[in-house]
Amino acid sequence: INTSIHRDLIEQCKQGNRTSQYQLYNQYADAMYNVSLNMLKNKQDAEDVLQVSFSKAFNHIETFNYSSTFGAWLKRIVINNSINSLKAKKISYVIEEEVHHLPAVEPSEKEKFPYTVNAVKDAIQQLPDGYRIVLTLYLLEGYDHVEISDLLGVAVSTSKTQYSRAKKKLRQILKNG
Repeated sequence: INTSIHRDLIEQCKQGNRTSQYQLYNQYADAMYNVSLNMLKNKQDAEDVLQVSFSKAFNHIETFNYSSTFGAWLKRIVINNSINSLKAKKISYVIEEEVHHLPAVEPSEKEKFPYTVNAVKDAIQQLPDGYRIVLTLYLLEGYDHVEISDLLGVAVSTSKTQYSRAKKKLRQILKNG
């Protein structure tokens, strides 16, 4: 979508224009649903988070100041609401760091990757919540460990450890799958 048309849509949303809100919703709904679904593993919960997130976005759209893209701003709302949903359900999304550290085993660059995208997606969904959320935020959503630690309220080292363990567990699931 043209940047100036996109900006006009947002400005119309700031004026309460429902048609513009509907257009923005249609433009971003699928991507934001997938972000939430990757974190929550439950279609109904992801749909609920999507609706809450768009409602919050449109109720607070006047705070959107173009310092980032609208999509990035909305994604942050969706991720925060997904985390809040997990907290509300009392799902432990961060596994406590163990005292001993396991050395990370990195595959060689020459190692072949014989898995389909769907196999990897399915394997990610099998990860424990803490691993899956950190892996999703870091690998799929592009957050760094400092941002993840802020979002989840954990130490940066915990985010890094969770990510390392998630990769190891993911390899194990794919190998045994």
